Amino acid sequence: MDYNVNKEGFYGEFGGAYIPEILYSNVENLRNNYLRIISEDGFKAEFEVLMRDYVGRPSPLYFAGRLSQKYGTRIYLKREDLNHTGAHKINNTVGQILLAQRMGKTRIIAETGAGQHGLATATVCALRGMKCIVYMGETDIARQQLNVQKMKMLGAEVRSVSSGNKTLKDATNEAIRDWCCNPSDTHYIIGSTVGPHPYPDIVTRFQSIISEEIKSQLADKEGRDYPDYLIACVGGGSNAAGTFYHYLNDTRVKLIGIEAAGLGVDTDKTAATIHLGKKGIIHGSRTFVMQDEDGQITEPYSVSAGLDYPGIGPVHANLFTTQRAEYLAVTDSEALSAAFELTRLEGIIPALESSHALAVFGQKKFEPEDVLVLTLSGRGDKDMDTFLKLITKFN
Repeated sequence: MDYNVNKEGFYGEFGGAYIPEILYSNVENLRNNYLRIISEDGFKAEFEVLMRDYVGRPSPLYFAGRLSQKYGTRIYLKREDLNHTGAHKINNTVGQILLAQRMGKTRIIAETGAGQHGLATATVCALRGMKCIVYMGETDIARQQLNVQKMKMLGAEVRSVSSGNKTLKDATNEAIRDWCCNPSDTHYIIGSTVGPHPYPDIVTRFQSIISEEIKSQLADKEGRDYPDYLIACVGGGSNAAGTFYHYLNDTRVKLIGIEAAGLGVDTDKTAATIHLGKKGIIHGSRTFVMQDEDGQITEPYSVSAGLDYPGIGPVHANLFTTQRAEYLAVTDSEALSAAFELTRLEGIIPALESSHALAVFGQKKFEPEDVLVLTLSGRGDKDMDTFLKLITKFN
């Protein structure tokens, strides 16, 4: 079975491009040209140089010895937190800014929740001298002030969104409205594997550098280029899609995605889309969506600003439906406990998003001979306010 997108823009029954007519020419232009552009030798050479000399790739594959000892298995961390700007998001924004410039766009817009994608977008816009507008919910602006300050220092305009619950979904809504009003000169750098085709595939391809590096790094460290398990957190799903990409058809490798349960999947304060969602359309894509009986999107919740999205990338909806990947739900408290555990055992402070993935060890038992690779999608600088409020609990 092929788990990648087909010519019509679908992953199985999920995906597609359900968009307003005013955006049709923009999306079609992107669809008709992105594969040609990103396969050109000049594009690939420029992308590779920036990945190496600007982003700092390859990111290390670190054997977490004390964490492995505690859980009786072999745990490697793919250190995306060590990238320039502190997360995996920069892989995608570098690729998309090069794509946008080759398509003649002069203005960039983006949405952001935790601020890491907004920061990565502002960074590449500064690098390439492009006008940048980032939409961000009021709630997220309040809890991610450090990233907001960085975006402004880089020259981006951060536009506050006060609709809905003032988080990622609402920021995405406003970015799409902007794009509808400025279709000719504007490229929308979507930050995750969501949105209309070809965005989920574009983002996945740029993030696939993660699994490409894992293959060669594991071969050096373990004498084989595949792990027994790949683990990553899932909001929209970009770091997980990049982590899984080169192993999708390798059934020796078990894939585990971790989504945010918030206060619990049995509460109304959750973002566990795969566990609770129903098939629907959100932001131009058919996928699983958290919605009520009337089909109205319900508001997600998570302590992590990057995971409280009421949909899921269509690639993940298909991996779940075909049972190629397993998806677990982790609560706020489980994620916070895992964050402090990694910090105290390995001296690495993870982002709240990545902390959800780390909580897998409290839910699932692994064998001593298993080789696990867990993608540490970002670092915890941006979440220090949250951590400091709880530090006495974990002392």
